[in-house]
Amino acid sequence: MTKVTAQQLATARGCVLGLMLGDAIGATGGTVPAFGPLPATAAGQLACFTVDGLVRAHVRHRHRHRHRSICHPPSMVWESYRNWAAIQGVPGFEVRGEGNGPRGWLVRVPALAERRGSAPATVAALQRREMGTIDEPRGTSTGAHALTRTLPVSLYPCEAAEMAALTHAGDAVGAAGLGGAVVRLLAVGRPLVEAIGSVASEPGKWSETAERSLVPALTAARSGPASRDELARLAPDARAVSALAGGVYAVACFPGRETVREALLFAASAGDGGHAVTVAGALLGAAHGPDALPVDWLSRLELAWTADTLARDLVTELHDSPSGGEYFPPTDPHWRTRYPG
Repeated sequence: MTKVTAQQLATARGCVLGLMLGDAIGATGGTVPAFGPLPATAAGQLACFTVDGLVRAHVRHRHRHRHRSICHPPSMVWESYRNWAAIQGVPGFEVRGEGNGPRGWLVRVPALAERRGSAPATVAALQRREMGTIDEPRGTSTGAHALTRTLPVSLYPCEAAEMAALTHAGDAVGAAGLGGAVVRLLAVGRPLVEAIGSVASEPGKWSETAERSLVPALTAARSGPASRDELARLAPDARAVSALAGGVYAVACFPGRETVREALLFAASAGDGGHAVTVAGALLGAAHGPDALPVDWLSRLELAWTADTLARDLVTELHDSPSGGEYFPPTDPHWRTRYPG
């Protein structure tokens, strides 16, 4: 019997599918074509590999516990990013696996091997072959990918800021920490605007970043109706703090389940490269579940099956551990082939 609850599954699926949908809508600049697939960008691809790394980290923890090995989720996510770089054809990378075979199922998804824009900070960090940490960052970028690719991390018992710090630094790490904190509150049932307000007002390590992103966004949303001029002011560029502020402003202006489409189109008009709408999609999906996402768009989302499978598998791994463990047998004999730890 599964230990997964309907709410856990809805939150995870909504968060990952909403992120991927926001990413695809952002690529259109808000002018969504009437027909045809809605492809992902590099940000959406990296988000998929983030979830893959989290599942594999948990598998490793289960199967190496008896050897007193400590699981380190950032290292598994780092390896998943290296796999992304390999299938993208980045020089110097190869898919890490046993023997000559590819490692895991995700590297076989054709759309993930397509070049969909660039992720220069992530690629540069991978090429340095040295993982950054919150206390000792190796990169210098404050770009939005640090936030957008790590929003699902808080569905797992780990900090999104840790994953952002692998390749980014400064406010980008803080923005990821704040975004992850909001997702964590949504996962336990807190209403959307209440969750954002709680994170914005909580003193802590990322308070200064909150003062430059969450607080202005909430203040603007409370002061009047949605304004594209205000959105442009909050999200003027492709930094992580801009993406967080723009995404939060959009969902605070359109927080309801019935206004998801309006929120996504509004966020996509930010002109920040589609990052604000990626944030908005993840937060709205986590808050309202996948059924609230516009089905006509979702049915055309190129990586919908991939994203949904990853979200389901993350929740299943956390609560049911299909690959077994030290004291119980596997319920899925193929799980460790799909998610080798």
